[in-house]
Amino acid sequence: MDVRGDGIFPDEVVIQILARLPVKSLFRFKTVCKLWYRLSLDKYFIQLYNEVSRKNPMILVEISDSSESKTSLICVDNLRGVSEFSLNFLNDRVKVRASCNGLLCCSSIPDKGVFYVCNPVTREYRLLPKSRERHVTRFYPDGEATLVGLACDSAYRKFNVVLAGYHRMFGHRPDGSFICLVFDSELNKWRKFVSFQDDHFTHMNKNQVVFVNNALHWLTASSTYILVLDLSCEVWRKMQLPYDLICGTGNRIYLLDFDGCLSVIKISEAWMNIWVLKDYWKDEWCMVDKVSLRCIRGMVPGIFPISQTGECVFLATHKQILVYHRKTQVWKEMYSVKYSSTLPLWFSAHAYRSTMFSCN
Repeated sequence: MDVRGDGIFPDEVVIQILARLPVKSLFRFKTVCKLWYRLSLDKYFIQLYNEVSRKNPMILVEISDSSESKTSLICVDNLRGVSEFSLNFLNDRVKVRASCNGLLCCSSIPDKGVFYVCNPVTREYRLLPKSRERHVTRFYPDGEATLVGLACDSAYRKFNVVLAGYHRMFGHRPDGSFICLVFDSELNKWRKFVSFQDDHFTHMNKNQVVFVNNALHWLTASSTYILVLDLSCEVWRKMQLPYDLICGTGNRIYLLDFDGCLSVIKISEAWMNIWVLKDYWKDEWCMVDKVSLRCIRGMVPGIFPISQTGECVFLATHKQILVYHRKTQVWKEMYSVKYSSTLPLWFSAHAYRSTMFSCN
């Protein structure tokens, strides 16, 4: 970025400072000067901002208020604390289905088959065209896609939305075929391909989709392998997990991102072990951390890891958001639900990063 100025600090220093501010503050400060006004449109600054943001993981939690029939988004930030977002700019009641690089994929609650991709901090959104597939008669068992994935490529500034599920003709039982719809933001249209799968998924498996190496990854209900959709060639394949990770009883396994790499976390009664896929093409896994759960022993049966980096791990319980700092080995409560009637937080928690990624 070619900028010059005669202020107290060089413009490059100012830019480095601004790249660490919340997006809301950046838009609020646009009237300060011409340089600051142009930042939200400058490719260099947007890339810098998004790179800085990747180092600051957050959790986005949907909090439903049954008395008012509305949903709030609580953002839990390790650096800035807790803030609240609203998706009211969509003018629809929606549910967050997937999160990737600062964008959210939301489905309309009253209108099945209606999807949005939005950036909640810039309040920019895109209503996706309806697919020609009739969702109520095509997806089994409840008319909605089993898997929903969002893949945002920050380098090329484009995204894909994936809807996948078992096929069912109207009035017939499912025939075993797995229908997959892929939306391309550049072409602004859906394409479809059909394969045969025999996989099953838990709620958390469906929720924790990871986008790395231009592929979307889901952990199956059996927790013995990962189901992978390669978006470059639109082929489903299976990735094996290390044997010492899946052996044993009473263990829970979760799939997460780890600074751009695929990672799995195994939680047992006393330990949280973290593996990272060091070589993606050779399936070479490496255990990078072993965390004692002694300090939170009473919470262990109900903790679910949601987001992580090399510095910390975010976990959700029934009513709390916890963060574990790897260097200091300190646990900290970041957020707690006030009302007892709320569903467990891990049902509606998503890994998130605040970026200036545009959905248009």
